[in-house]
Amino acid sequence: MSGIIVRPRSRILRGHDWVFVSEILKTFGRPEPGAVVPLRDPKDRLLGSAIYNPKSQIIARRFSRQRQELDADFFRRRIRQAVDYRRTLGCDLRACRLVWSEGDGLPGVVVDAYADVLVLQTLTLGMDQAKALIVAALVEILAPRSIVERNDANVRALEGMPPVTGLLHGPEPGEVEITVPAGLTLAVDPLRGQKTGLYLDQLANHAAVARHAAGRRVLDVFTHAGGFALACAKAGAAGVLAVDSSAEALAQAKRNAERNGLADRVEWRAQDAFDFLAGEEKRGAQYDLVVLDPPSFTQAKGATRDAMRGYKDLHLRALALLAPGGRLASFTCSHHVSATDFRTMVSEASADAKRALRILETYRQPPDHPVLLALPETEYLRGWLFELVPGR
Repeated sequence: MSGIIVRPRSRILRGHDWVFVSEILKTFGRPEPGAVVPLRDPKDRLLGSAIYNPKSQIIARRFSRQRQELDADFFRRRIRQAVDYRRTLGCDLRACRLVWSEGDGLPGVVVDAYADVLVLQTLTLGMDQAKALIVAALVEILAPRSIVERNDANVRALEGMPPVTGLLHGPEPGEVEITVPAGLTLAVDPLRGQKTGLYLDQLANHAAVARHAAGRRVLDVFTHAGGFALACAKAGAAGVLAVDSSAEALAQAKRNAERNGLADRVEWRAQDAFDFLAGEEKRGAQYDLVVLDPPSFTQAKGATRDAMRGYKDLHLRALALLAPGGRLASFTCSHHVSATDFRTMVSEASADAKRALRILETYRQPPDHPVLLALPETEYLRGWLFELVPGR
C-alpha cells in the first residue's frame, strides 16, 4: 500500500490541506501520479486522503479527513453539497461559480455556470484523471445543455499537464446570455471567448462600484470585456473611457454595449494600460472615478516584491488623474498579495503623489467563491474604494 508521512510542524497539522515536497518525512510504496494516497502524521495517525503528484511542488492535496476514493458517489455527493450551499445563499445558479476547488473539497476542480452551459476546469492531475466521473455527476445533478472544458490556465503546467479546451457534453453552445447584478444582459462565449469573456467573481463589485458613477467622468483601466465600464454607463456616468490591450476582449465589450443600448455611452481604447496612463498624465487629463482591475501581477510568492513595484507605479499614475473629490476603485486578484500589503502600497503611493485618501468601501470575492479559514490560498480577490480628501 502507498502513502505519505509528513514531517512534524507541517502546515497540514495546523488545518491546511496541502503538503509540499519539503514537508514529506517518508513516502512508502510507489504511488502513481494522480493516485489517492493516505496521509499520516509522524506518529502514524491518519490525517486523511489526498491526491498525489510528484511533478508538483504541492505533492499532495487533501480532499477528505477520512479514507476516501475518488469514485462516482464521492463526486455526486461533493458537487451536490456545493450546489445546495449556493442555493441556501440565494446565488443565481445561471451566473455562478458552482464549484470552487478546495473551497468545496474538490482541489483543482472549478465549475462555472453561464445560463444552461457549464465551464469545467480540472487543474490538478488527480482530478483531471477523474474528469469523466465529474462530467457524469454534473449531468446527473444539473442537466446542463452543454459542458465546456476550458483547461487553458497556465497553472496546469505546474502539475505537468498541457492546456486543452473542448466540448465534454452536449452541442456547441455558441453565445449565451446572462443577466448580472448591474442590470445588464451580457453575452458570453464559453468555448471560444477569451477566458470565457466574463469574470463571475466581479459581478457584484461591478454593481457596487457603479453606484458611485452617476454624473462622473469614469476611467476603467484593464476593462477586459467591459464589466465596470458598462455598469458605470448604465448607472448614469457622464462619460466612460475603457482601456484594455486585448482587441478581442474589447470587441466583445462593444457587442455587449450595443446589446444594452450603451454603444454611445462608452469610448473603448485598445492600448497598454501603463502607456495609456502615462499619456493621460502628460496631457493633464482628469477623471472623477478611476477603476483599476488588472490581471494578477504575480503567480508566485517569490515575485511579490516586483509585483508590488508594478502596483505602486500603476497607482501613482492613476492618482495623478483624479479630479478633486475623485474616487479610485482598486482591485488585486493575487492571493500572494495580502490586504495589509496592498493597502500599505496604496498609502505609500498616495504619500508620494501628495494626495490624501480615505477608504469608502471594501470589496471581496462573492460567497460562491468560498474562503476556507485554514487555507488562505482560497482567498484571492480584494478591493477598495478610496476617495481624495478635500484640502489635503
